Amino acid sequence: MSEVHLSKSKYCRAVQCNKMLWLDKNMPEEKSEIDGQAVLETGIKVGELAKGIFGEYTDIEYNENLFKMICDTQEALKKSPNIITEASFNYQNNFCSVDILKNNKDGMEIYEVKSSTEVKDIYIDDISYQFYILSNLGYKVNKASVVYINNQYIRHGELDLSKLFNIEDVTEIVYSKQDEIKNKIIEIEEYMKQNEEPYCDIGMQCFNPYPCQFWEYCTKSLPENNVFKINKIKKKDAMNLYHNRKISFKDLAEENLNWRFKQQVDFEVFNYEPHIDKQRIREFMKNLYYPIYFLDFETMQQAIPEFDNSKPYQKIPFQYSLHYIEKEGGKLFHKEFLAESGEDPRRNLAENLIKDIPKDVCVTAYNMSFEKGRIKELVEIFPDLEEHLMNIHDHIQDLMIPFSDRMYYCKEMQGSYSIKYVLPALFPNDPDLDYHALPLIHNGGEAMDIFPKIKDMPKEEQKKAREGLLKYCKLDTYAMVKVWEKLKEI
Repeated sequence: MSEVHLSKSKYCRAVQCNKMLWLDKNMPEEKSEIDGQAVLETGIKVGELAKGIFGEYTDIEYNENLFKMICDTQEALKKSPNIITEASFNYQNNFCSVDILKNNKDGMEIYEVKSSTEVKDIYIDDISYQFYILSNLGYKVNKASVVYINNQYIRHGELDLSKLFNIEDVTEIVYSKQDEIKNKIIEIEEYMKQNEEPYCDIGMQCFNPYPCQFWEYCTKSLPENNVFKINKIKKKDAMNLYHNRKISFKDLAEENLNWRFKQQVDFEVFNYEPHIDKQRIREFMKNLYYPIYFLDFETMQQAIPEFDNSKPYQKIPFQYSLHYIEKEGGKLFHKEFLAESGEDPRRNLAENLIKDIPKDVCVTAYNMSFEKGRIKELVEIFPDLEEHLMNIHDHIQDLMIPFSDRMYYCKEMQGSYSIKYVLPALFPNDPDLDYHALPLIHNGGEAMDIFPKIKDMPKEEQKKAREGLLKYCKLDTYAMVKVWEKLKEI
C-alpha cells in the first residue's frame, strides 16, 4: 500500500482553506495556540459514548501504523452483520476512519459522530469524503448519517443514548457531493505540490467553520490597532472593511461606524480623556443600597449530562463567591461555596445561597442575566426553595450597566465592558486585582474545565485545584466591590 497522505481531518481543513493545510505541513512552527483542549476532550468522550448507540460493537484500536488498522477492519468486515467503530479504509492515499459502521448483509451504513448540537456544513464534507473512499473501494454504502447531541434531552436515571443523540440522514446530499469531493482531492494534491508559500488573502475562511491557528501569522503585517481589534464587530463586517482597505484605526476614524465602534476607534486614535457621565452614573447608583451583596457564580457545561434533571451543555453552577457590606462605612465580609467534584452541586449550592443571602437585600452581579438565569434554573428543579431564591433573583442589580451603556469609558477598556478589561483600566498595575497573578485558575473557562476533573486527581492536586477555584471566584466578587467603590466616588 502506498503512503497515506490525506485524512478526513486534513481534507476538511483544506475545504476551509487550502493554505491552512499547506502551512500546517510546511510551516507548523507558525501555528498559534488556540485553547481547544476542552473541546477536543469533549469530542473524545462523546465519540466513545456514541460507539454503543446501536449495541455491541467491534472497535478498531488506533495504531500509528494505519495499515494495521485497515487490516483489522478487513477482518472485522468478514463477520457481517456487525457494527464496527473506527473502521479504517484507504483509497489512492485517501484515508478515513468511520466513527460507526453498520456492516449489513445488503451493504453498509456510515455514521459520523459530533459533539455539536446541530449539523454543520463541514460535517457533510467530512462524511462525504468517507463515502467517496468507501464507494470507490467497491463497497455499497446505503446510508450516511450525522450523529449529534440532542440538547433538549433531560436525564432521568441511566443515560438513554437513543434520546441523548439525534441522527440525521444526509445520504442524498452526500450522493450529490461526490464529484465535488473528487475534484477537491485533485485540487488539494496540486496545491500541496507548491514549494514556495502560496499567496492567499485573509477572508471569512479564517473564522469559519473553525478559527484558524495561522491567523496571527497571516495577519502579522497588519497594524496593531486594526479593524479586527474592534470589540464585538461581526467578522463579516470587519472583513468587508478590510477588503475596502479600511484597515487601521486611523483609516476607520472617518468611517460611518456603529457609535460603540467609533468610540473605541476615536479614543485610541485621538487619545481622548476618559468619558464619565456623572449624572447617569449617579442615577444608576441610587438603585444600590445597604446591605449590599456582590455575587458571582462559576458553572460547568457537560455535553453528556452527569446528573438527573440536567441537559447537555446546561450551565450548572458549582461555586459562588459573595462579598457583602451591611451598612455605610461597614466592614467588608466574604462568604463562599464550592461543591464536591463528581456530585450534583445544585441543591447544596442553592441551600447555602439562601442561607448566605437574606431576603430583600441589594444583590449585585456583573452581567446579571447570567446569575439570574442560573437562579431560575435552580427554582425549576427545587420548587420548595422558590420563594427565597426568587427574592434574591428579583433584587439583583447589574453592576455592568455603567460600562455596557458607556456611561464610563476609557481607551484602556478597548471597546469591552468585560470586567477583565474594566478592572485593569480603572486600577492599572494593582497586583491585588491581577487575574494573571492567580496561582492556577485565571478565567471562567479554566474553572469550568478543571472542576469536573478534581474527583479524579490525587489528593494534593485536588487541594491545589480547589484553592485555585476559591481564589479565582473570590477575586471576581472583590473586583466588583472595587468597581462599586470607584463608581461611588463619582
